[in-house]
Amino acid sequence: MSEISAASLEARKRIRTDQPHTARIWNYWLGGKDNYPVDQAAGDQIRALHPGIGDYALADRQFLGRAVRHLAGPCGIRQFLDIGTGLPTADNTHEVAQRVAPDSRVVYVDNDPIVLAHAEALLTSTPEGATAYLDDDLRNIDAVLEQAARTLDFSQPVALVLLGVVIFIEDDEEAYGVVHNLMDRLPSGSHLVLSHTITRPDMPDVDAAVAFWNEHGTPKLTQRTPGAVSRFFEGLELLEPGVVSCNRWRPEDPSGELPAEVAMFGGVGRKG
Repeated sequence: MSEISAASLEARKRIRTDQPHTARIWNYWLGGKDNYPVDQAAGDQIRALHPGIGDYALADRQFLGRAVRHLAGPCGIRQFLDIGTGLPTADNTHEVAQRVAPDSRVVYVDNDPIVLAHAEALLTSTPEGATAYLDDDLRNIDAVLEQAARTLDFSQPVALVLLGVVIFIEDDEEAYGVVHNLMDRLPSGSHLVLSHTITRPDMPDVDAAVAFWNEHGTPKLTQRTPGAVSRFFEGLELLEPGVVSCNRWRPEDPSGELPAEVAMFGGVGRKG
């Protein structure tokens, strides 16, 4: 039995099926099957508070695809460090990147036993490329980079992917510190891909949905304003169109009409 299989079996023993979990609710909204009735019930209650909430999951996923295709294509990035991976679904980072550049190398990182239990699905790869999965925490920067170095060459540019993960760090200075520290450790030419749930006066139903989640679910979420999300990109060259609603980051709609905003904002920045 492989090390990851033994770990995944152990992880399954730690999964709580009597309490809703954000990764499984996200999976439910995306139409996946890795969720339980308790997650479906909570997801439906959140959707009743904010009917468009399911669109955030889709917008975030599609943003990932567009960003990774751009980085693996025109930008020539061949290495991706995806922290806060979430449950495997369609078009995971390695699938998108290796479709563009088969020699892409991807390391996934998450500290959730739910994700670990399904991690084998993330370890498929083209013969030319490589994938790896680390069971670790975003805050453990030294350990993450040391382990990731078995797969990635940190003398070459890396795309750091942080989709919907820093929302779990409540303290602002700690959240900014972790992201900036990670980028400081990466070489010039590296990129940051980040998304975050926002709070804004014209989206009060989002606040209500997050409040419901924080009362009933795990782990707790922290919203930030669009301006606060932009702070994560300080010191980087923001790619156009900047930090925007995820579904407005380089949309592929040929009509050119921008879709209605969702309360999940994201951006891509380049380290000079």
